[in-house]
Amino acid sequence: MVPLQFAIPLGIGFVLILFLIPIVLGFALAYWVYNDAERRGIKNAALWALAVGGLTLTTFFGGLLAFAVYVWQRE
Repeated sequence: MVPLQFAIPLGIGFVLILFLIPIVLGFALAYWVYNDAERRGIKNAALWALAVGGLTLTTFFGGLLAFAVYVWQRE
């Protein structure tokens, strides 16, 4: 019998969703930033995409902050 402290209280589906959302959002934001930067002629589009995607995968709010900085400076 498995002790209660090692059980996942909300189930494996909740844990998968909790980890899947930042991964999908990170790739989606990186893809959007890269395409937008290329369309606007920004030379370092890949760097912006890596910064936004990488920070979203490692620290979720850091990625959102990098995305906000990109949107603010692009115009």
